[in-house]
Amino acid sequence: MQPNPFILEPYRSKELFCDRESETEQIIDYLNNGRNITLISPRRLGKTGLIYRIFEEIRERQNDTDTFYLDISSSQSLEDFIKLLAESVARVLKQQNKISSFFKALGGLRPLISYDALTGAPEISITYRNDNDKTLTLKGIFQYLEKHDKKVVLAIDEFQQIREYEAVNMEALLRTYIQPLHNVRFIFCGSKKHTMTDIFSNAKKPFYESTTFVPLGKLDVDVYEKFITNLFRTNGKKIDSESVEHIIDWTWDHTFYTQTLCNEVFFRSAENITITDILEAERRILDANRDRFLELQRLLTVAQWKLLKAIAKEGSIQHPTSSSFIQKYHLGSGAAVSKNVKSLVEKELILVENDGSKDTYCVYNVFLSRYLEKD
Repeated sequence: MQPNPFILEPYRSKELFCDRESETEQIIDYLNNGRNITLISPRRLGKTGLIYRIFEEIRERQNDTDTFYLDISSSQSLEDFIKLLAESVARVLKQQNKISSFFKALGGLRPLISYDALTGAPEISITYRNDNDKTLTLKGIFQYLEKHDKKVVLAIDEFQQIREYEAVNMEALLRTYIQPLHNVRFIFCGSKKHTMTDIFSNAKKPFYESTTFVPLGKLDVDVYEKFITNLFRTNGKKIDSESVEHIIDWTWDHTFYTQTLCNEVFFRSAENITITDILEAERRILDANRDRFLELQRLLTVAQWKLLKAIAKEGSIQHPTSSSFIQKYHLGSGAAVSKNVKSLVEKELILVENDGSKDTYCVYNVFLSRYLEKD
């Protein structure tokens, strides 16, 4: 069976990765000039893949630099953060046979290490005597990276999650340990634009103006169309330009959803792809997600689901509390709609995007929006 070139994992190789050349060069230049980066984009738009692409390019160009990545989206505490950071460092050092020196840098806590049976990735367990041990361990990891025999680039994905930690001012703690570092450059990534902006642009917060912002938008449509067409062609399938335009339009040029639809089309279609193949792939995707969407409906109030459906039918809207929109879909009072919009934004079911002059609201999940507009 022909391998499917439209991957759904964040990154595999530059041949299967579309564009982002200017962002890659820009961020590498910033890092080489001693800047830390704040990288912001909605979920599933490709920021994790971009980080891996940047890391690959750094390793190819600069053999004096090590790259480390950790995703803290699942973390709930300082202890979780330390565990993920330590495992990120250990993954790289395992290849260099330097784990023992890393553990020595953590003092007398003697971390326990095991390895995942499937991936071989290191899993670290640390027993703390008190909270002071935790802060000292975090400090020890950063000090180790500062003294590392190579330059260090550390990417922390979904960085806004530190705002959820209880019993610790994580922003102040991290800033204390990060500020003196000269050998380590950071890429702070996040999908909640408002929170990330507040962390790095609020004069009252520890990280104020400590990074260079790099917003990540959607791919250029023309570039993406050529990439998709070429990937089908070089893997033995033909697709016309109208079909590719339809794919990008139906998925709103949102990387994850575009890749998913292309993946399904490639998997199920014959050598010559038709618009019928694409429409059938769309149907299969929505059918496969139906139970999940119905479960989501049960978790929301009737008014919230009705509002979500109304926005989906519009595609996007600038003024969800306008009387014309409310009356068209019988949504109730403006105050109730405003409250529900806020709740759905917090739940990451509605995405708010700003072009510099106005806010636009849409359903965050493209497939959910396509499902709702038909309902």
